[in-house]
Amino acid sequence: MKLFSFPAASLEKAIHKRVLTLPSPHKEWFTERWAQKPYKKAFVENKAMPLVTLVAKGKTWDDATFAEAMQDWDVTFYEAEAEVLRPLIQGDGLLQLMQKNLPPERVQALLDKLTLRRDAIAAASTTSPEAPASQGQ
Repeated sequence: MKLFSFPAASLEKAIHKRVLTLPSPHKEWFTERWAQKPYKKAFVENKAMPLVTLVAKGKTWDDATFAEAMQDWDVTFYEAEAEVLRPLIQGDGLLQLMQKNLPPERVQALLDKLTLRRDAIAAASTTSPEAPASQGQ
């Protein structure tokens, strides 16, 4: 979904700023992955930038176009990722002008997308062999 060109460096700076205020254990989880260049690149390109596009274009698109873009954006969010991205939807300084006229139902649709995916991961992780590692061992 490359319909909007937003400076990746500005987006990375906003993400880094948000990470500083994340509560534990989200901060540790995200910081560890953010330090890895492949993860950082994939997160910006596949999760953060499409979210910015949906926020920016979502106020002018018709309902069908917005719904199609939401459906095409098939990504899975971990809880820490959702915590990082939520302010980009709700009103972080970086995007306030873009968020200003975004219809409330579209804001809610974006927030639901973060939550829906996060809930699916939580359900799957209870049966995952990685689950014990998150208990601080």
